[in-house]
Amino acid sequence: MKSTVYNLLSALAPLHYDNLTYCHKQSLKILNRFSGQHKRFHSLMGKDPVHLEKRMVDGQYLPPWFSVAPMMDWTDNHYRTLARLISKHAWLYTEMVVAETIVHQRNNLDRFLAFSPEQHPIVLQLGGSNLENLAKAAEFANAYSFDELNLNCGCPSGKVAGHGCFGARLMFDPKFVADAMSAIAANCSVPVSVKCRIGVDDHDSYNELCDFVYAIVSNSPTRHFIVHARKALLSGLSPAENRKVPPLKYEYYFALLRDFPEVQFTINGGITGIDQVNAARRQGAHGVMVGRAAYNNPWSTLRHVDSAVYGIPTSSLSRRQPLLNLFHSEPGNGLWKRKADAALRRCKTIECFLEATLDAIPDSVLDSTLHRSPSDWEGSFADIDGMLPPPYKLSLQQSMSVSACLGISN
Repeated sequence: MKSTVYNLLSALAPLHYDNLTYCHKQSLKILNRFSGQHKRFHSLMGKDPVHLEKRMVDGQYLPPWFSVAPMMDWTDNHYRTLARLISKHAWLYTEMVVAETIVHQRNNLDRFLAFSPEQHPIVLQLGGSNLENLAKAAEFANAYSFDELNLNCGCPSGKVAGHGCFGARLMFDPKFVADAMSAIAANCSVPVSVKCRIGVDDHDSYNELCDFVYAIVSNSPTRHFIVHARKALLSGLSPAENRKVPPLKYEYYFALLRDFPEVQFTINGGITGIDQVNAARRQGAHGVMVGRAAYNNPWSTLRHVDSAVYGIPTSSLSRRQPLLNLFHSEPGNGLWKRKADAALRRCKTIECFLEATLDAIPDSVLDSTLHRSPSDWEGSFADIDGMLPPPYKLSLQQSMSVSACLGISN
């Protein structure tokens, strides 16, 4: 069963965030009926008003040391609402929104761009290959106060890469990407970034990756790249296989840190837990992005972010409070899913859904808080320095370009 509760929310809860808040309140009412600890539950909520907690320190959001990847059909408004209940400081990315959709739906933009203020810090990912439409999309999106705009240059899906040169196929044309980033930046008031792979098809050498980064940094305001440490194969592999079959080459990522010290790089791909996140950061990673693990098991993945990554004490929030889709590998999870499947066919409200399913989960699970356990990943990346490719060397033409920009005569 794929994301039953999220699908229910999508079907039952209108997108507008006032309704999301209403649904959350209704959910809490039902939860109280299943708990013999009514006073304790409300006491915890009083100490931990999850919708009101501020995520800013000294007037700024904390850096994107941990972020949740943009995932089509997954990181929608409802998921992001849940994710923010669990972690106050993780950076959240939207699903990719195609620039043409924003332009053509300019009279219906809330459907694609509206989000609850509690979701900050949040990044909008754009997709497209038309400069004019990307510029217009950035202009329209700017009114919604996202914290960053990101261009998709990494998705290997045929639905993306095979139509209009979206996604990973854009890596074949770094000059266009630079122009696109300049157009986006010129029409918004927030930083811009690129999400890419380490290569595409047989264009997968470290130098080619550096050429891509160099072209964009030299010709646009882009100073942040999210790098999925696998190459993309545009034919012969499905999107799911593209997330597993091409080997991970983390050494490419860490070499970028060495060769482009003025640029911020976030590592992505194959990272599923907080111990891996911290291991990458100890090795020098500027930021770490987690994808499916943050969706499939949000409680265990996101619950440690604030304390283990950002060093901020974790509240006493239990699963009973955020609740939805948090029972991965727990007692009652199988029964919960079976009941959820049946409830979807007849329930018209979240209240009905929760009444029909919640008794499958023991109170010991609903009221538990999270405890960390030892991991085999503590030493990850420790030997990466010995695996780095040779330093990137500018070509003669690139060197002349740099000299011209700096006013240096040969």
